[in-house]
Amino acid sequence: MLEKLNPGTVTRIEVDGESRFKYLFLAFGVAIRGFCYMRKVVGIDGTFLKGQYWGVLLVATAQDGNGQCYPLAWGIVDLENEDAWTWFLTQLKEVIGDTDDLALISDRAPSIKKAISTIFEKAHHGACAWHVAQNIKNKFKCADIMGSYWSAVNAYRCEDFAGYMTEISYRYPRVAKYLENEVGFEKWSRCHYPGLRYNIMTMNMVESLNSMLVNARDFPYVALLNHTSQLKPVTYHVKGGELEGVVDIFSKTCTCKEFDIDKLPCVHAIAVAHHA
Repeated sequence: MLEKLNPGTVTRIEVDGESRFKYLFLAFGVAIRGFCYMRKVVGIDGTFLKGQYWGVLLVATAQDGNGQCYPLAWGIVDLENEDAWTWFLTQLKEVIGDTDDLALISDRAPSIKKAISTIFEKAHHGACAWHVAQNIKNKFKCADIMGSYWSAVNAYRCEDFAGYMTEISYRYPRVAKYLENEVGFEKWSRCHYPGLRYNIMTMNMVESLNSMLVNARDFPYVALLNHTSQLKPVTYHVKGGELEGVVDIFSKTCTCKEFDIDKLPCVHAIAVAHHA
């Protein structure tokens, strides 16, 4: 039904050996089509569900040029482990591809790191700088170094980065070794990142999406998925005239194809702009 009502929508369901529900993946067609206009930075995270059947909600979200959250794909799994992430990211790869200009941002959970390295051969993985900061504060009890750390995170030039790291190393040599050897400069600093992550150094876009789902995490699975459909980019079904059309104003497309080819609003798009 979702694929029929939302053209291009991708749904996948995995069951166990006894035909019991195990995994679900959902990416709305309109979100898939619009991704080519987004920054190629995708944040991924999981959050526990609190309903009768429990489970974990996995999300993948991008960000537009205006810094707005762009929900891309959803998953429901039994546990947040390597098997679940590997399955989810395999489905995600089919939707967004695997290119060297793609960045995947997550926390440093071993299950996510291993799954990304297994599934995505070309994309670059980056760590959420906020999660790294929390690890530093919890592990080394040195909240007073955070100013230098965040300056290093956001530095554009390697020379400036080196200066901040020298300060960190002088005051907390164990922290400096942790950032260089255990985490890796390329994972959390802007100037050393091998790809493009723009100014997206944390997973705020994912956290913002999760905050919108706080109450929905109590819902049964079907009700939860219905709720996520309200967060997707909107398409409009326009009736009338010689040909009906499904218009996506955001990606500038219509099933009549005039909007797609002429790059000028068709009659259906004009009707949407007038009435929406």
